[in-house]
Amino acid sequence: MDDRAAGQGFGRRLIRLGIWLFLLGLITGLAVPALANPRMGLSSHLEGVMNGIFLVVLGLVWPRLRLSRSASLAAFCVAVYGTYVNWATTLAAAAWGAGAPMMPIAGLGHQGTRLQEGIVGFGLVSLALAMIATCVIVLWGLRGADDPEYAVSPQRQG
Repeated sequence: MDDRAAGQGFGRRLIRLGIWLFLLGLITGLAVPALANPRMGLSSHLEGVMNGIFLVVLGLVWPRLRLSRSASLAAFCVAVYGTYVNWATTLAAAAWGAGAPMMPIAGLGHQGTRLQEGIVGFGLVSLALAMIATCVIVLWGLRGADDPEYAVSPQRQG
């Protein structure tokens, strides 16, 4: 499989994983009133929906990236990790009534056990690093001149 075909495979998987995460975000929204911290639950709902959309958009952009197979794999993995951990960490914090030390506005003073706060803290820091890495790799993949396949001819512009 050539690099372009591999890229399209990653793109399709990102779209599928994005729709799944969007669905998980919607379902999370239904559970918000039952969570120990409903405000953090609302954050988890929004993270699932927004990160699902991000993965779908990334999947649509994916075939336009100029990345090696290993860079494509790295970007795919950190994007999926970062988006799903974002949803899961905020959902865990909402269920536990934890997270105020790292997310004071959504946490509303709720503090979990030391272990719970450690898990939430690790999740938030690791997902932030993963999302930064995703953006840097994708921006690198978008470098250079426009792809002639996607260029708009001067005759079609106006």
